[in-house]
Amino acid sequence: MQISVIGLGKLGASMAACFAHRGFKVIGVDISHKVVDAINNASAPVQETGLNEMIKANRDRLKATLSHEEAVLNSDISFVIVPTPSDERGAFSLQYVSWAYKEIGRALAKKKNYHNVVLTSTVLPGSTRQVLIPILEKESGKKAGKDFGVCYSPEFIALGSVIENFLNPDFTLIGELDERSGSELEKLYAMVVENKAPSARMSIEMAELTKIAVNTFVTTKITFANMLAEICENIPGGDVDVVTRALGLDSRIGHKYLKGGLGYGGPCFPRDNIALSFIAKQLGVQAKLAEVTDSMNRSIPNRVTEKLKEILRPNSTVAILGLAYKPFSHVTEESQSLYIAEALSKAGYRVIGYDPLAGEMALQELHGHIVVLDNLKECLNQAEAVLIATPHPEFEKLEAEDFKNQYRKVTVIDFWRMMKKLENEDHINYIAFGKSNDDTANTKRLKQIWLGTKEKPSEAVKS
Repeated sequence: MQISVIGLGKLGASMAACFAHRGFKVIGVDISHKVVDAINNASAPVQETGLNEMIKANRDRLKATLSHEEAVLNSDISFVIVPTPSDERGAFSLQYVSWAYKEIGRALAKKKNYHNVVLTSTVLPGSTRQVLIPILEKESGKKAGKDFGVCYSPEFIALGSVIENFLNPDFTLIGELDERSGSELEKLYAMVVENKAPSARMSIEMAELTKIAVNTFVTTKITFANMLAEICENIPGGDVDVVTRALGLDSRIGHKYLKGGLGYGGPCFPRDNIALSFIAKQLGVQAKLAEVTDSMNRSIPNRVTEKLKEILRPNSTVAILGLAYKPFSHVTEESQSLYIAEALSKAGYRVIGYDPLAGEMALQELHGHIVVLDNLKECLNQAEAVLIATPHPEFEKLEAEDFKNQYRKVTVIDFWRMMKKLENEDHINYIAFGKSNDDTANTKRLKQIWLGTKEKPSEAVKS
């Protein structure tokens, strides 16, 4: 079987490289000359962990072209991975994938053999059958399910670990138009994945729903842990890690994504949550859980910023360590730390930042609201307060000595509780998000609730 991959972004280029790595001949398609040239020169067109090395190692089995026709005519199956950006309604736009399907359909018109077309881009229920299949049939003059196959098969990957996630998935999701197309795709996955992951085969519409349902469920779990973290901050001896470790032992819950910290971000989780709310409303179904999850997540930067204003000295220099939406990524889209940086800057603080990969992207995103430094030590030397915003291993390696500078005492706010070794240092005011930092005040708060003391809650907090 020969494979074509249409759209060579982070996921598409990584998938193409993985197929070649597993021994298949692969031809990639992209509208960018720069991307095509990079692949043909055995170089990664995008930044992704391990991608450059994998492309170089498999250069004899991987090439790229600008022509959809060339790719389709020289392959047996095509994976379509083009952008489906959110529109003003919160749905996913089919503009780019529709254009790709027109090109594929025209190529299918010239092909005698059966060909399987697999959509990997995230779409909403009904998109494939109601919009995209008719395009293929119109442009090719052929019948889906008879002359060519159609599947919807999105991936569950995280930027920064795309290759690992693709080769070792929890499961492969296959939405099939018919038995033949689904069986062929399942056989291919069995030869590609390295961990013998099971396949979940279903109708196209059910697969479209499953994709966004998985991501929305994960965001709900993240938000629940973040809520617990804030509650723990207000209970004497509170520690969210103690609570979530116990919760994760329950087989119905599990430990994955159950860690209180800053909220979720990135190009997938926020928009998939909104998209599920959209399709539910269109179908006359309430989606309050998804809506509340999104609302709570978006409120975190403002709530955190207000707390920081109570802790930080006015107009001080605040360093934010971790500017991407997650560690090991240069992507800053929907990054919680950038929202906090912008809010602090507008409140009059001088904000400086450092990220091992995302510094340049953060600088572009914030348009001058932040000074981005390319040296971690230099960043710490200027800071009166330090926010550890992402759990990157580089930050965990820091020692108490690294925080010594011209200030008598530096405040370190650790959103991921990585730096417990800083707790008893004289020159550091260490504050861990999700833990009680004032047991006396928190004890008074509980007394007021249960013993009916005369102090009002607000007075107990102040004391």
